[in-house]
Amino acid sequence: MRQGTSCIRRSPYFSERNDREMKVLITGFEPFGGEKINPAWEAVKHLPDSIGGAEIIKREIPTVFEDAQRILEREVSDLKPDLLISVGQAGGRSCVTVERIAVNLIDARIPDNAGIQPVDVPVQPGGEDAYFSTLPVKTMAEYVRRHGLPCDISYSAGTFVCNCVMYRGLYLCAHHYPKMRAGFIHVPYLPQQTAQKPQGTAAMSLADITESLCLAVEAAVKSCV
Repeated sequence: MRQGTSCIRRSPYFSERNDREMKVLITGFEPFGGEKINPAWEAVKHLPDSIGGAEIIKREIPTVFEDAQRILEREVSDLKPDLLISVGQAGGRSCVTVERIAVNLIDARIPDNAGIQPVDVPVQPGGEDAYFSTLPVKTMAEYVRRHGLPCDISYSAGTFVCNCVMYRGLYLCAHHYPKMRAGFIHVPYLPQQTAQKPQGTAAMSLADITESLCLAVEAAVKSCV
């Protein structure tokens, strides 16, 4: 994918007009759970620097509950993005999935990368039970599918660091940055991650994950102009 361009496959589905350059902050996680690679960050770092006329800012964040939230808050404060899209790995899913809702719950089945394993605690004490994504999730998924790649909407971002970061981003929207829109996208394993996993474990190529992400981001940008 060429730097400074939009997605490889173009569509007339959206207008090319964009009078003001939007700023999109996209985060991807470091590897966790014994994996040597995380397809979320691998795909995010391969995204172009401009999608749909919007500036794309990419940041890797740790798979650590406290640190991920702290870094997210700092980056949002510094950059003031129009859109915040966090990306994480959902091993076992067969395609890119756009998350619809984040819940105010941490219930970690494994420790994070700092060795912390919170169980049955809120992301934000006293916060709302849940937040819906403020991204156009249906439009994003449909736009990816229109370009020949599978893409679904998910109604559970889990209860690990991915959900925590999604909730934190939406909490920031609700309480501090009302003009910002935020959401989360999960991506499948890469093929090389499945070699030691049960036969038939779903995976997707890095090229297709990256293209799916690019198209989803483009749909969000064009819908939110």
